[in-house]
Amino acid sequence: MEGAPPGAPSTPSLMTLRHPPLLKLVAPVVVFAALLAVLALANRGESPSLPGATVAGDENTPARRAEADAQRGDADLQRVRETGDASLYTRAERSFDSALRRDPRNVTAVIGSGTLALARHDFRDGLRLGERALALAPGTVRPYAVVVDAQVELGRYDEAERSLQRMIDLRPNLASYARVSYFRELTGDLGGAAQAMSLAVSAGSGTPENVAYVQSLLGDLDLKRGRVAAAGQAYREALAMVPGYVPATLGLARVEVARGDLDAAAAAHRRAGNRGDPVALTDIELARGRGDLAAEQIAKANEQHRQELAQGAHPDPGMAEFEADHGSKTRAVALGRRIYAEAPSVKAADALGWALTRAGRPAQGLRLAREALRLGSRDPVFHYHAGMAAAAAGRPAMARRELRLALALDPSFSPHHAARARRELNRLGAM
Repeated sequence: MEGAPPGAPSTPSLMTLRHPPLLKLVAPVVVFAALLAVLALANRGESPSLPGATVAGDENTPARRAEADAQRGDADLQRVRETGDASLYTRAERSFDSALRRDPRNVTAVIGSGTLALARHDFRDGLRLGERALALAPGTVRPYAVVVDAQVELGRYDEAERSLQRMIDLRPNLASYARVSYFRELTGDLGGAAQAMSLAVSAGSGTPENVAYVQSLLGDLDLKRGRVAAAGQAYREALAMVPGYVPATLGLARVEVARGDLDAAAAAHRRAGNRGDPVALTDIELARGRGDLAAEQIAKANEQHRQELAQGAHPDPGMAEFEADHGSKTRAVALGRRIYAEAPSVKAADALGWALTRAGRPAQGLRLAREALRLGSRDPVFHYHAGMAAAAAGRPAMARRELRLALALDPSFSPHHAARARRELNRLGAM
């Protein structure tokens, strides 16, 4: 069994994470990449060696060669995080496949394959591989990262809660605390999410990028709690760890949006270059009245989606939502239905509901919007979608309540859609 690392928080700190039940304590959304799949790569080098990871004997034995292949695959996954080059997923896949041909019981390769499945949004295969890794290495913590992430994305929240509790009991570290934070956010506990993410930052990692990533996530949580100055400081600290770090650069763009400086926000996005977020920049350019620049970003986002699918990724909720806003409403519904059928999470329910609302079926959209809110999410986008669906479905009281809540949670949650929410409230006589 793997124990806590030297300097880890004491057991009483963990007890505060366990009572009341973890689901009430222990979430967010990244566009184009499953956040949990990204977390699956974090802190990979911090655990003690897995069974089979250190193999005695001649370096040319199949088991030793398998482990070398698996480690190369892991290195490529980390490089994706650092460079944004998703083509490295294919190289990582080849390394993991080679490792498993040499040694089907190589746990490092099974976990790596599961992590890769999550990154491609194939959560069912990710869960299968995570459970296989647990069977091969019971009592170790790293397989739980894949299992928890897959269970959450599949909407199996009770199972995820139990797996996550086991994970944090086994080893309270950056990876486990970050997942506690993710789970808490999903249930609307933003203060608890920030507490857990602070513990993730404090736990540290042998890889500076991993720490910079969770530091950036802490900035995201500060922004969601209206702590704009604290968010800016968190992003700057991440940039001090890894100069030019893209998640922190995009975080500073969100700070500028919160401050109302859309010109500075657009400039920050462009500093990220090819690794920027065209979805968020589309929103900013529309709010700035720059339809020409927004059209450029829409084309970039569509190309990014095309490349992801061509590289073997399954569609994710962000794709369906973007299609509903800027593309074919019919295609958005089809995408949303496929995503929801494969992985019926609250994010999938929200995306399908919004696609249906935009396609002129707001009563169906509202039903799914309510499903998306069933965990108690404080995500203003979820509440905005519910409010707009309610308005279109002839439910003005609910529309006013949900749209007011979205703007109260974060008046700058989306420069373009926040303006639409205010116009709808004016139409309803609620401003």
